[in-house]
Amino acid sequence: MFETFDRLEQTWIGQTIRESLWLFPGIEAVHLLGLAMLGGSVLVVDLRLLGAGLTRATVPAVLSSARPWFLGSLVLMFSTGIPLFLSEAIKCYYNTSFWVKMCALAIGIVFTFGVRNRIAMRRDAPRWATALVGAISLMVWFTVAAAGRWIGFS
Repeated sequence: MFETFDRLEQTWIGQTIRESLWLFPGIEAVHLLGLAMLGGSVLVVDLRLLGAGLTRATVPAVLSSARPWFLGSLVLMFSTGIPLFLSEAIKCYYNTSFWVKMCALAIGIVFTFGVRNRIAMRRDAPRWATALVGAISLMVWFTVAAAGRWIGFS
């Protein structure tokens, strides 16, 4: 797997970003804006599932309003995260935080589309189930964000 990471780092995209003074911080800034959008869209739905916010709106209504922001932020984060990764793939290979983020990201995406959104769309879901799903979702996405931020410090 190391050889694959090495080849990825040697791509013209990785080299261009690494050799530029401004590309990495510029792309990182946009990536962080995507993180804020993702966090906001996750937070409003999960807090509603927990019964802690936007209580006048139904859970399906909150999910429907937040979905475009969630999807847009995922697209933004992938389109900026991949070039950032390519510029330092070898560093990522040896970085535990990177692997935690990637695992949590996969779990978060599968959980969001496979469990959370299905529970959120059910008007007859038991209160304990919506609260549990909201709490799990918050923990998973917090892990993605925290591990991602920690990559730069380790």
